[in-house]
Amino acid sequence: MDIGKIKQLNEYQTFHRELAASWEAMGEGSPTLAALAALCARTLAQSFDGKSPKNTPEFSPEARAILYKARNRGIIEVRGVKTAFETPGRLLAIYVEESEHHTVAFRSREFPEITVKFFDGFCELCRSGLILHHLQRDFTLSRRGFDLAKMIDPDDIQEQLASATEFGLHDT
Repeated sequence: MDIGKIKQLNEYQTFHRELAASWEAMGEGSPTLAALAALCARTLAQSFDGKSPKNTPEFSPEARAILYKARNRGIIEVRGVKTAFETPGRLLAIYVEESEHHTVAFRSREFPEITVKFFDGFCELCRSGLILHHLQRDFTLSRRGFDLAKMIDPDDIQEQLASATEFGLHDT
């Protein structure tokens, strides 16, 4: 075997060992969580001008609803329930800790498209630098995210807010 092929094989094996370790550390939904974490990290590394936009026309209503619900505490989780009987219950979804004892889930068993739209909205926020990744499935708003969240008018996103499922923090 020539040296070039051995080097390629070593790089391939190293890459897969690192990837496997990160998937294990990330928990359920590992590939997607790893991608979101990398997206947030890449955005964090980029420089911003420090000015928050005065409005959010570029964000979907779902992204604005997530921002609005997260405006107080900024804590967001990406969760899936691998033991759920029905497939829509196993999809990764966005959960926002609205208060110390209250969580909002942006998911729907009846209409999986709702879960997907809110997940896409969360991805928009990650791409724009409004979300920071911390550990495993734990994310928060960035400083800029908090600033923008406080400017969201809930009247503009009533339909999206109505599709959220609200429950006590320990009812999840």
